[in-house]
Amino acid sequence: MSTPNTPPSPAQTPTCYRHPDRPTYVRCTRCGRYICPDCMRAAAVGHQCVECVNEGARTVQAPRTQFGGVQRPGAPILTYTLIGVNVLMFVLQMASGNLERELALRPGDIAMYDQYYRLVTSMFLHYGAMHLLFNMWALYVVGPPLEAWLGRLRFGALYALAGLGGSVLVYLLSHPLSATAGASGAIFGLFGAVFVVARRLNLDVRAIGAVVIINLVFTFVGPLLGAGAISWQGHVGGLVTGAAIGAAYVYAPREHRNAIQAGVSVAAALLFAGLIGWRTKDLLVLFGVIGG
Repeated sequence: MSTPNTPPSPAQTPTCYRHPDRPTYVRCTRCGRYICPDCMRAAAVGHQCVECVNEGARTVQAPRTQFGGVQRPGAPILTYTLIGVNVLMFVLQMASGNLERELALRPGDIAMYDQYYRLVTSMFLHYGAMHLLFNMWALYVVGPPLEAWLGRLRFGALYALAGLGGSVLVYLLSHPLSATAGASGAIFGLFGAVFVVARRLNLDVRAIGAVVIINLVFTFVGPLLGAGAISWQGHVGGLVTGAAIGAAYVYAPREHRNAIQAGVSVAAALLFAGLIGWRTKDLLVLFGVIGG
């Protein structure tokens, strides 16, 4: 309290809330706290503090694709990553004489020794450079548009389920002592999905349909023309799975889209697990390990 002989104290100069030694008269337009030039961030109106800018960035939703995926501008990272993994596995396969034998899809080994990982690892092996080149070229062509349309998460789930669908049909219908490898199941799944998605977007699908038909015909006719053994089970299983999963992703009603997409993906995985279990029991009976 001042006395008649003591002048009043001047008002205290405000300082930055993060740097108390720096006087400032600028306030954050969002929270109202005083901020110095080092703490100012340009906003649509005035300036904001660092904390308000970070909080605002967390609350802004990322743009979505038409089918619910996160829209990410730039290169199709997942497609290129899958190509890189396949190429790396081929290099390791060429460097190691045992890798192909240990990781290829052999129904007998899966059933007898519980080597279920072969259903997945076989998707990343290839019988020769031409086999790899054809599959990776196809992935390079159809992968980027699908990744852009669906988003990385849904595209990755589609690729994995289509590849697994091809492996499961191979496990169900191929000879117990046969060996199968290749990304063809997943690639045919992408063929089926890109056809379905393109139709949903009202695009011209004649060229895509022709590619699918030509590849299917070659799947069955190629071995007769000396092209070597081709796993029609892997191609058909991947194609059907990819088309079915793609349809579920793009035709799901918007208000229940995420739940339906997730539910269909989980249901497909459970169906595959059931079929694998049934085939395993069938093979163990065939080998005389258990009674019929």
